Amino acid sequence: MRRLNMASPPKPYYVDEGSTVTDFLPAERARGITIQSAAITFSWPPASPSTTTSQAHPQPPPQLAGSSPSPSPSLPRSATPHTINLIDTPGHADFTFEVLRSLRVLDGAVCILDAVAGVEAQTEKVWAQAAAYATPRIIFVNKLDRDGAAFGQTVREVGAKLRVWPAVCGIPWWSADGEGRLIGVADVVGLRALRYAEGGDGKDVEVSDLQQLDLLDAKLAAELRRARIALVELLAEHDDELVALFLDEAGEDHLAIPSSAITASLRRRVLQHPQLVVPVFAGASFRNVGVQPLLDAVVDLLPSPEERSDPEISLGGGIKGGLAEFLSGKLGAAAAAASPPADKSTSRSKALGKDKAPLTLLVQNLEACALAFKVVADPKRGVLVYIRVYSGTLHRNAALWNTNLQTTERAQRLLKMYANDAVEIESIPAGHIGVIPGLKSARTGDTLVCYTGAGGTHPKNGPPAPLNTLQLRPIDVPPPVFVVSVEPDSLAETKHIHDSLALLLREDPSLHVSVDEETGQTHLAGMGELHLEIARDRLVGDLKAKARIGGVEIGYREAVTGGSGGAGVADGVVFEREVGGKGAKAGCGAVDVRPAVLEGADGDAMLGRRDEHTHVFELADKNWVVVRTPTLHADGSPATDAAADKAGSLPEHLPLPTILQALQNGAAAAFARGPTHGYPLHSTHATIPFDPAAHLYPTSTPAAIASAARVAVQKALRASAAASATVLMEPVMLVAIGVEAGSLGAVVHDLSSARGGSVVSLGSDDDEDDGYASASSSSAGRGGGGGQRAVVDVGLIYAPPDPFAGGHATAGGHAAGAADMGGGNGGGPETKKQIVARVPLKEMVGYLKHLRSLTGGRGTFTMVVDRFERMGAQRQKAVLSEMRGGDYA
Repeated sequence: MRRLNMASPPKPYYVDEGSTVTDFLPAERARGITIQSAAITFSWPPASPSTTTSQAHPQPPPQLAGSSPSPSPSLPRSATPHTINLIDTPGHADFTFEVLRSLRVLDGAVCILDAVAGVEAQTEKVWAQAAAYATPRIIFVNKLDRDGAAFGQTVREVGAKLRVWPAVCGIPWWSADGEGRLIGVADVVGLRALRYAEGGDGKDVEVSDLQQLDLLDAKLAAELRRARIALVELLAEHDDELVALFLDEAGEDHLAIPSSAITASLRRRVLQHPQLVVPVFAGASFRNVGVQPLLDAVVDLLPSPEERSDPEISLGGGIKGGLAEFLSGKLGAAAAAASPPADKSTSRSKALGKDKAPLTLLVQNLEACALAFKVVADPKRGVLVYIRVYSGTLHRNAALWNTNLQTTERAQRLLKMYANDAVEIESIPAGHIGVIPGLKSARTGDTLVCYTGAGGTHPKNGPPAPLNTLQLRPIDVPPPVFVVSVEPDSLAETKHIHDSLALLLREDPSLHVSVDEETGQTHLAGMGELHLEIARDRLVGDLKAKARIGGVEIGYREAVTGGSGGAGVADGVVFEREVGGKGAKAGCGAVDVRPAVLEGADGDAMLGRRDEHTHVFELADKNWVVVRTPTLHADGSPATDAAADKAGSLPEHLPLPTILQALQNGAAAAFARGPTHGYPLHSTHATIPFDPAAHLYPTSTPAAIASAARVAVQKALRASAAASATVLMEPVMLVAIGVEAGSLGAVVHDLSSARGGSVVSLGSDDDEDDGYASASSSSAGRGGGGGQRAVVDVGLIYAPPDPFAGGHATAGGHAAGAADMGGGNGGGPETKKQIVARVPLKEMVGYLKHLRSLTGGRGTFTMVVDRFERMGAQRQKAVLSEMRGGDYA
């Protein structure tokens, strides 16, 4: 994070020494990696005059983030100080969720590439995740001061692997003494060169224009002209405004186009969705080389909060849209227009008779809407909830309604974080990131709203509908695949361990805790071996839990193979239990369970007719629940007068959404444990009939309804297993392995024979169809167009020559504007190959050590969950026998 030094206190921080500002956890400093995301706020350019900025322009008064106008038409946005909220995220595959929840709240992203390693498999995965959130991106090629750095090859890999056109905005300035040392960067947009003092910290910068550069380094000046021509040509193929300027005002001279016009064109391409062109900058953050132009680009090219797309929201009743659309009243009007016409039912008429005026007044009293994207247990400050405010301003002491948990909490203090340090503030405006300490319930992904209308936020009921159900798009949590056991050293430690695990889960929702009902053993599941190792260190070291951690296990799934029809499930169930002296009773109809087939006519038949009497819910692990309510309308009113006469109306304390949620919760609880092997269910479909006249009683509660549904679904699952044995499903990983050509054969043989994997693709690191990279944009050819993925011809990409042949991969002869990198000679000892394969997760436990032994320590790999696959009979028998320590029949 040396790139922050010019805008933060003068003390330097180094990743190599473990002193980085944003890597403050002991585990992060011990390993020299980022484990959890950290937020930091700073101003760029610095508000006070400084020699560290890369542009010689005056310093107007600071602006808040989100204010976009430039101080003058002739000056760029970066001429005015802007507030930047930066989130540093991990790069390791085990901590993918940290990247996901950060991407959810970002306005733009800087993708930092290692000039030695190039575009790695995990980079491709994170790039695809950013594309899924439509996050504008720019690229910074780092570590150009290291031996083996290859800027030109990395640029070509950006096109080949990330499927975007790299717009080279900065090129490295190599020394002319033949040693190829990095001495500065050349600014392609501004047609100037920045030379940094050797051995300095990046504060002493000598700026030369193109004419001066001709005298200092004629070779670099010529390359800078070629780079400018290539940049203008690339932008012209995607931006008609620049073409008009090029033809009408610049006299078809690529060098005559003003830098402000090129910056404006780049900004339009960055804000385009899908993003087809990505600006690429060069530097070495360890010495702050090229960092100032990068920070200028963050302000000049990435969007302010007001320029981002409308955040997605959902309201009660399944209504979805944008937050701005809702605040303007359009979403409420659209929902009313989409509602069916009112009938004789008084309740339906009232529900559909609300006009727009009251909703407009409610929206005007919505003071703030924010998303909690991260929870941290700080040893000094307690629980810290990181939020991003999307509308309004959140003030200190505001009452916050959690629309996910339907609870109220008060923000007694507000903080602005500087990594592990904090400053108290009075308010957090829209577009900013802040921290609320002391919240007892808020979790990652919860929506928090502050309502100041008549009566304010009711502690129990919250603001009036529909504000009390407004939810921002949640953060997707990937399923955990590695499992370890956690056992207390003594019974006295049980409560402390459970409380510590609950705190870990609140911090990191990608962890999962379950208890084996048969053995009573507690299982902790995570995304990978390193992920669980860090969780163990937090549990034992930081939270002082006295526990024993077992070995890594695999999170298998169980699937039914037949339906549940037959004896034993013809009748429903009635659940009745007394709790605290009060009885609770509810019923559930006979549940039908069968394998989920969701494609073709069979899938349509399984999900049934989509009408107001059918409610379809998708659960985790491709499980489905269909609730049929033949006697109720979609709003919960009786469908017929006869149903109303038979006590078929719903009580006021049990509206239909509450009942549907309870039935869904009950089914999810039943799916959490399979009928035969005790693993969670996968690809299972359950149909639950519900009739209020038969299944509701005067003492019915949501908890009782959920319990009745759980018992009914479990009964159906046991019937299905009795009729047709269940099967185990195992997680299959999509593995990307980088090896040198000499180790290729041994690694492929090990994957296919010893580990039961199947090779998806095999080739050089820059092969386009590697089966792993995800396309983040749709275009055809360099100019865009239709199609499912961008087609980037590497031969048309401009990349400056690297000082030495070789590098981290072959160019395959496609080096436009660069020397041949040796791709046409069949490779050599430094040629790197990439293997993409599907391998059962069980075979990947401890694979890194084995891979290093096969490749002499040079092999690397990343993996993600591809899918769950059913085991064959022989493999299932072997796995069960191994788990049970003996023969399994």
